[in-house]
Amino acid sequence: MLKDYLKSKGADYVEKVVDQDESAREEMSAKSGGFLGVPFTVIAKDGGEEEKVLGFDKGKIDSILGV
Repeated sequence: MLKDYLKSKGADYVEKVVDQDESAREEMSAKSGGFLGVPFTVIAKDGGEEEKVLGFDKGKIDSILGV
């Protein structure tokens, strides 16, 4: 669902499958403050700032992407 939504908005993304990749799971845990639910989205903005979205929150994703 999230992948299709990001594609529909023209957003590039990298999928990390945390239940199969220990490194990705550790990265997610560190970035999310220990949250291990999915989806967990990190959106890199200009200048390197990262915005984090817990769950599938279309409104927040749209706001961050400016769409």
